[in-house]
Amino acid sequence: MKIHEYQAKEILKSYGVPVPKGKMAETPEEARKIADEIGEKLIVVKAQIHAGGRGKGGGVKVVTSPAEAEKAANEILGMTLITHQTGPAGRVVRKVLVEEGMEIQKEFYLGVVIDRSKARPVVMASREGGVEIEKVAQESPEKIVKEWIDPSSGLRPFQANKIGYELRLDPGEVGKMKNVLFGLYKAFHEKDCLLAEINPLVLTVAGDFVALDAKMNFDDNGLFRHKEIGALRDLNEEAPLEIEASQYNLNYIKLYGNVGCVVNGAGLAMATMDIIKVAGAEPANFLDVGGGATVEMVKNGFKILISDPDVKVVFINIFGGILRCDTLAKGVLEAVSEVKVDVPVVVRLEGTNVEEGRRILNSSGLNFTVASGMKEGAEKVVEALKTKG
Repeated sequence: MKIHEYQAKEILKSYGVPVPKGKMAETPEEARKIADEIGEKLIVVKAQIHAGGRGKGGGVKVVTSPAEAEKAANEILGMTLITHQTGPAGRVVRKVLVEEGMEIQKEFYLGVVIDRSKARPVVMASREGGVEIEKVAQESPEKIVKEWIDPSSGLRPFQANKIGYELRLDPGEVGKMKNVLFGLYKAFHEKDCLLAEINPLVLTVAGDFVALDAKMNFDDNGLFRHKEIGALRDLNEEAPLEIEASQYNLNYIKLYGNVGCVVNGAGLAMATMDIIKVAGAEPANFLDVGGGATVEMVKNGFKILISDPDVKVVFINIFGGILRCDTLAKGVLEAVSEVKVDVPVVVRLEGTNVEEGRRILNSSGLNFTVASGMKEGAEKVVEALKTKG
C-alpha cells in the first residue's frame, strides 16, 4: 500500500524526523490560508499523487506569497499530471501540499528497503540527492552507500556513524544525520514498511537536516496490525480493477499492453510477461491468482481481466501445483458463462490434473486455442492479435 507525501511526512515527524512546516489543501482557498499561516518568504506547492517526477510534469511550484500559492494551487488542482511513473494516462491531482521553502546547502538520498536476497533491511544513502536512486545505481553505483541491518538487533550506532562518514559529513553533521536515520529506520520497522525513503534529505544553510520529500510503501500483509495506516489509503490513486481484485484476494496490477494474463505464481507471471514481450506483444496486466485459488477466485479474476477494454487477447498460463488445472478450467468456464468473451483465449496448462483440465475446456464447446508450451503460447497470442487486427 502507498500513501501520499504529506502523510509520509506526518509519520516521519512523529518519529523525530524534521520536516518543513506545511499542510495539505484540497482547494486554492485552503492553499492561500495555509501559506498565510506558514508566513515564510518561500512557499512550495506540490501535487499529491502516488508517483514520482512531479516537478518535471509541472506539479511543483515555488512561490513567494499567499496569493501566488492560491494561484499555483488553482493551476495544479484538477490537472492530469503525467510523469515517468504514472503511465501515459497520468493521474488527476486532487490534493496539494503547501509548505515552507528551504535554503538548501546540499541534497542527499536516504532510504530503507528490504533486500530479499539477504533477507534483511538495507539502508541506502547517497550524496546524489534529488535524483532517482535507480538512475544513480545504474550510472554511478559507487556513489551509493549500503549498510545491511540485522533485524534482531536493528540499526546500530556504529552503522549510522559509518554511513555519515562515508557521505563525507563532518562530525557535527554526522550527529544530526544520525537522528534522522534512526527515526527513519524505526518508522520503517514499526510500521511494517517495504520502503521508507527521504529524497532529498537536505542540509540547510542553517546546518539542519530536513526531509524535503518522503515516500513510504507498506506491506499489505502487515496492515491488520496498523489500522491507522489502512485509514490513509486513497482509492482515487488506485486503478478501479486493482481495487476490485483486492476484494477477492487476487494480485492484480494494471499495465498498458493488450494481452490479458491469467497466471499462478509471481515468478511464472513475470516469466509470462517477459515471453509475451519477446514474442512481440505487450502484457495488459499482472494477474496472479495464487497457488490456493478457488473456482470462485479464478472466475472473479477472469471477469476482471475481460472487463479491461485494453485486453484484446487472453493468455492463460497455469502450472498446476497447489492450484489444480481442473480448478482453473472450472473457474474460467463459470466466468465465461456470466460475461461475454469476444476476444481470443490462448491456454497453456501443465501439472496437477492437467488432462482433466484440458478435457473440461475442450468439451466446453468454446473456442480456446491450446498451446503445449510457453513459447508456443506466446506465439499463438501474437497470431491472434494479428488476426483480430
